[in-house]
Amino acid sequence: MTRIRKRWTPENWASLAPFGIGHQRPNNFAEVFRAIGENRDELAYAWRILNRGVCDGCALGTTGMKDWTLDGTHLCNIRLRLLRLNTMPAMDVALLGNAAALRKKPNADLRAMGRLPYPMRRRAGEKGFARIGWGEALDAIADRLRGTDPARMAFYLTSRGMPNESYYAAQKSARAIGTNNIDNAARICHSPSTFGLKNSLGVAATTCSYSDWIESDLVVFFGSNVANNQPVATKYLHYAKKNGCRVACVNSYREPGMERYWIPSLPESALFGTRIADRFFAVDTGGDIAFVMGTLKHMIASGSCDDAFVRDHTAGFEELKASVESASWEDLEEASGASRREMQAFAAMIGEAKRAVFVWSMGITQHAHGIDNVAAIVNLALTKGFVGRKGCGLMPIRGHSGVQGGAEMGCYATAFPGGVPVTEENARRLGGQWGFDVPHAEGMGATEMIDAAGRGELDVLFSAGGNFLEVLPEPDAVEEALARIPLRVHMDIVATNQMFVDAAEETILLPAATRYETPGGVTQTSTERRVMFSPEVPGRRIGEARPEWRVFTELAARTKPGLAEKVSFASTAAIRDEIARVVPYYDGIQRLAAAGDQFQYGGRHLCDGWKFPTEDGRAHFRATEIPRNRPPKGRFLMATRRGKQFNSLVHEERDSITGAVRDAVLMNPKDAAALGLRSGDAVVLENERGELRCRVCVARMKRGNLQVHWPEGNVLIDRTRREPTAGVPDYNAVVSVRKAP
Repeated sequence: MTRIRKRWTPENWASLAPFGIGHQRPNNFAEVFRAIGENRDELAYAWRILNRGVCDGCALGTTGMKDWTLDGTHLCNIRLRLLRLNTMPAMDVALLGNAAALRKKPNADLRAMGRLPYPMRRRAGEKGFARIGWGEALDAIADRLRGTDPARMAFYLTSRGMPNESYYAAQKSARAIGTNNIDNAARICHSPSTFGLKNSLGVAATTCSYSDWIESDLVVFFGSNVANNQPVATKYLHYAKKNGCRVACVNSYREPGMERYWIPSLPESALFGTRIADRFFAVDTGGDIAFVMGTLKHMIASGSCDDAFVRDHTAGFEELKASVESASWEDLEEASGASRREMQAFAAMIGEAKRAVFVWSMGITQHAHGIDNVAAIVNLALTKGFVGRKGCGLMPIRGHSGVQGGAEMGCYATAFPGGVPVTEENARRLGGQWGFDVPHAEGMGATEMIDAAGRGELDVLFSAGGNFLEVLPEPDAVEEALARIPLRVHMDIVATNQMFVDAAEETILLPAATRYETPGGVTQTSTERRVMFSPEVPGRRIGEARPEWRVFTELAARTKPGLAEKVSFASTAAIRDEIARVVPYYDGIQRLAAAGDQFQYGGRHLCDGWKFPTEDGRAHFRATEIPRNRPPKGRFLMATRRGKQFNSLVHEERDSITGAVRDAVLMNPKDAAALGLRSGDAVVLENERGELRCRVCVARMKRGNLQVHWPEGNVLIDRTRREPTAGVPDYNAVVSVRKAP
C-alpha cells in the first residue's frame, strides 16, 4: 500500500458545515438505505456479492469492498445502484406478449419488470414474444448463420459486467464462423486512446497505477469527471491532497463534484468534505488541442521541458516544436476559448511539477479528432518525461468494469487477442494456434454495423447487452436500421427497448447470467491493468439464464460442426488457460482461482525506466493540427454529459451532484441573460439533425458552450461525424437556442 499522511488537513476541507449541510451533494448514506430497501428480498445474496465479487460498476476494480491502493472499505453509489440487477427476480414472460406497448416504455420501467428467464422468439407480424427452448433458439440462429455470408453478420458485446472469458470465447466463436465483424463497447468510448497511446508509446493501456495519483505532485483531468463516474477514485484524490498533490481540471464546465466531494468512508471527508481541484481551466468544447499547444508554446519558450529526456528517449520533438511555434496566439486563443494567460498558468503548474499524472475520458475521446486529442496530451507528458516512473503516467480512465479486457481479448473488429492488428500474417499465426482458418480482413466496428444495417447489408445481428437505440446518435435512424435486419438476437439480463423494434423477419431474446452466477468464476481487467478473479456467488438463479461464453461457443459449434471440438471449452478455467497461451502478457490469468486472486500485467508502470516498445525504442511526439470548431454567430457548442446514471442506465431524474434534471441544458449565466432566459425556462435546442426540448439550468459553463444529458442529446448528434480511424462517434454538436412557445 502507498504511504500516506494520516493527520487531518483542514486546508483541504470543502466546508465547515458538518456533513455538507446546505450544499448540493449526493446523500451517500441514503444510498445505502435505498440499496437495503431495493434488495430486501435477497439481502444475504446482495451482501455476498458486495463482500466477495469484483465490482461490476466502473473499472476501478475493487474485490469485495477492498482494493490494492488503500486500506479500508470502498463502496460507491454506482455499485449500490447496479446491485439490484443481480438480485432481482425473474419477470413474468407474459409481459412480453405486447411488443408495441413495451416499445413505448422507458428503459427504467422495462428493467423493473425483472430478469429475462427464458429464450423468447417473435416473428414478423406477431404481436409479442413466445417462450422457446434453448435448443430451438440456437438451432434457429445457427441455421441462419450457415446460410449467411460472413460479411453480412455481426456480433456486438457491451461492457455490462462482461468478463474476459466471455469476450475471448465470443471473438473466437465469431472467427470460427468466419467473420471479424465483432466489436465491443470500447469502440464508442476509448478507442482513440488505444490508437493514440499505441502510436506514441507502443502501448495501448494506462501506463501507471492509481497509487501514482497519491505519490504525484500534480494530477490533471482532461474532459473527465471521476466524482460522477468513478466516485471511489475521489478517495485517492483525498489522500493525494494530503500528500501535497495539486489537482487541475481542463473542461468546459466547472464540475461541482470535482470542486468538492464528501467521501462517506472517510470520517474527515464525510464531515467536512474534500476540496479536490486547485485550478479549473475553462476551454471550449473541442478546444483541448489548441489549449495544449498553447501550453507547449509557453513551456518551450520558458525552457520548462526536460531536454535530456526529450533528447535521449523521444523522437519527433523538432517537428512538434516547429508546429507549435508556427501557431499564432490569436489562433490558439480562438480555437481553445482560453486566454494566453490561462495557458501560461497551466504551463507553470506543469513546469513546477516533478511528477504528474494526466487522466482523461469521454470529453477527450468522443470527438472527430479524438486520436489527435490523445496525442496532444501524450505530447505534453513527454516534454517532462511523465511516464514510466513513480508518480507519473498517462491514464485513459475506464467507466465500465469489462471494457478494458474487451479489446485485449480480441473482441474487436480491428484487432486479434492481445491487441494484435488484423492482418493476413497475424490471422495465419492465430489460426495455427486455434487449429482453423481465421479471416484476415478487418471487420465492421459498432457504428459500421448499424450503417450496414441501414443499407440493407446486414442479415444477422447478435448483440450481447448494449442498446444501440440509446447509445448511438440519431436514434430514429438507428431504429430504422435495426428494423431492416432479418434476424436480431439480443442476449441480456433485462429487457431493453431495442428488443421491441419490429424485425424484418424475427427477433430472438436470450437470457444471460451475471458474472456472479457463472460456474467456475470469471475475471475482469481494471483501468490499471489489474486482472482480478470474481468467484461464483451462491444465491438465487434465474430460470434458464446462461453465461454468454457458453452460448457463443455452442452457437459456433452448431454453425460449424466440424470445428466443435476446437471452439468448445469445458469451463472458464479452460478459457483462462488458453488466454494465457494466446495473449502472452496475460500469463498468470490461468492461476487465478479464488476471491482476491489478481495480478497487474506489465507491473506498476508500463514503459518502466523509459523503455518504449516501439520500433526504435523511443516515445514519439505527434504534431497535430488545430481543429477549427468555432460555431457561427448566434449558435453554441454543445456537448453531451452523464448525470445520475451508469452508461445508458439512468438512475434518477435529477443529478444529485449538479442538481440538474434530465431535460436540463447547462448554460453560462451571461449567455442566458443575453437570450433573456432564466433557470427553469423552457427552450428548444435545434440543428440540422433535430431538436431537443430542455429547461435552462444556469451553471458555471464556459461562455458559448452548452451541455445536455446523454443519451437524450443524441437526437442532435450527427451519426456520420466520427473519428476517422477509431470510428468513435463525435458526441458534440453546434446548436441554436430559442425560447419554447
